Amino acid sequence: MAQQISLVALVVPDYDAAIAFYCDMLGFSLIEDTKQSPTKRWVVVAPSGAGSTRILLAKADGPEQEAAIGNQTGGRVGFFLQTDDFDADFARMKDAGVTFLEEPRDEPYAKVVVWRDPFGNTWDLLQPR
Repeated sequence: MAQQISLVALVVPDYDAAIAFYCDMLGFSLIEDTKQSPTKRWVVVAPSGAGSTRILLAKADGPEQEAAIGNQTGGRVGFFLQTDDFDADFARMKDAGVTFLEEPRDEPYAKVVVWRDPFGNTWDLLQPR
């Protein structure tokens, strides 16, 4: 039996703001945007060239979920965007206005830089060695 992680949920304050950032600013593809109720949608995005892993943009529903926005991993980097052209993607993201929390650095495992989405989630942009 083959298994894979196909979706990772990311709690966001607003569907359209999240689509604007991930698709318009970062260049992710909008895979699906299906209305499920007057307040709920099934919104799936993925980086260009992504295999099967996708992100479900899940609008916070209630105070508990709203409190988790931007802190879903307890302050740690929780999301990792892998690239095969670090310098080009770093420059493109910087030009698009992405907030970087440090300068790029070389680690034994990858060239890496930490960035934050507008909702407070921290990510690594990395190119493995």
